[in-house]
Amino acid sequence: MSGAGAEGRRAGADTVRPGVAGRRPGVDAPRPGAETSENAERDELYAQLRAYEGRAAATAGRGKDPVNEPMIRHWCEAMGDTSPAYRGPDAVAPPTMLQAWTMGGLSGHTDGTGRSAAYDEMFALLDGAGYTSVVATDCEQEYPRPLRPGDRITFDTVIESVSPRKTTKLGTGYFVTTRTDVHADGEVAGTHRFRILKYRPAQRNKDAEPARRPRPVINRDNAGFWAGVAEHRLLIQRCTDCATLRLPWLPGCNACGGAEWDTVEACGEGTVFSHVVMHHPPFPAFAPDGGGGPYAVALVELAEGVRIVSNVIGVPYDKVRVGMPVHLEFLRTDPDLELPVFRASEGG
Repeated sequence: MSGAGAEGRRAGADTVRPGVAGRRPGVDAPRPGAETSENAERDELYAQLRAYEGRAAATAGRGKDPVNEPMIRHWCEAMGDTSPAYRGPDAVAPPTMLQAWTMGGLSGHTDGTGRSAAYDEMFALLDGAGYTSVVATDCEQEYPRPLRPGDRITFDTVIESVSPRKTTKLGTGYFVTTRTDVHADGEVAGTHRFRILKYRPAQRNKDAEPARRPRPVINRDNAGFWAGVAEHRLLIQRCTDCATLRLPWLPGCNACGGAEWDTVEACGEGTVFSHVVMHHPPFPAFAPDGGGGPYAVALVELAEGVRIVSNVIGVPYDKVRVGMPVHLEFLRTDPDLELPVFRASEGG
């Protein structure tokens, strides 16, 4: 299986490239857009919400720290990004770190640059009308120029748009988009659009079919991986320029930037590199007895050296441990979904 040509590259709305980072739609919902004028006229709340479009959500924000090499190094280590562009005397920050430089951390922004009164008022309107739940749906970034160590970050955020009322699988609500303009030493360096759905949860039918596991998002970048799973093969991408292996699948090589690739099949042996135990919220689809948890989620290091997030089966959740040997199996969770999982080896 080869990635040569369009199949091995990311394109379209899912693109992450210099200049624009792609949308990552979620919640299996329609994107915000116009409903009929008749429906909009009947929605009095929407008319009130639209009045907040263009108003500030945060102003005169300042990054807590300048762009710096330690943060860049930590980011690259966490993401497994070994690009030489992010090291050395001429290093730049990874473009997708854009939002990291504007975050307030656990203590928040304590210098008066937090959310505006207009932002809080708009959300109070939504809460008061029963739209109390929130889920992030996608983000989009633009990078006019790279950020470099020493750059001082300032930013302003506006409420860019509010959609007409929409009905999704989660419930009925409104998509709210904010836009943050990021400056480095006064020069425009990036734009970050963040979209959420503020919604009223749909009523659950107690007689509905049993909960199913979430469906994987399959696109042109990872379709080959899922095709392999359907054949009970765990395929790892291999850069044809430098032979670096990568998992999960990506449109380009983190080591050399090469766009061409082929695949190797994992032998199926591995060890638990790290794991967490999920206690809440309960999710019946993840528990064999339907109880909903707790259950273990593991980062498994394959014999080939790459890692994959999956479930460990064949052992109680509280017996999973770092270093435990595991081997690959394919688990059919429902008639329409089969997933790679890892069974604890005997004596592990």
